[in-house]
Amino acid sequence: MDERKRLVIEGGRITGIPSFYDEINRVFMAGENWKLGESLDALDDLLHGGYGTVQGIGAVTLVWRDMAASRSALGAETTCRFLEERQKLRPMFNGSPIAEQLVALAAGRGTTYFDIVMDIFAAHPAFTIVPA
Repeated sequence: MDERKRLVIEGGRITGIPSFYDEINRVFMAGENWKLGESLDALDDLLHGGYGTVQGIGAVTLVWRDMAASRSALGAETTCRFLEERQKLRPMFNGSPIAEQLVALAAGRGTTYFDIVMDIFAAHPAFTIVPA
């Protein structure tokens, strides 16, 4: 396998949303003179492959070390804080779905930030995630 197509996320470095994007920038934006912001839409755009280390690359194997640590760091507690911050911006975001998501998370059945990240990667078939 071509080494350029194998990328490694160090899941132990991820302790929350800001450090998740720090790790994404370390892996995907090496050599760029700008960094990806803390945005799920920006992550999705990145995975289309138009810039960063995946520019012009076909299939990518993404080795995700210590994925359980990342899942925990981006779990229900972090997701609730993220949603509560969004809820404060009520004029920009529809508060009702956020309230429903918070209730679901409190009940142990909501979608976490980690789940959303995995869904975004899954929407890009060029990426294969290998837990390690």
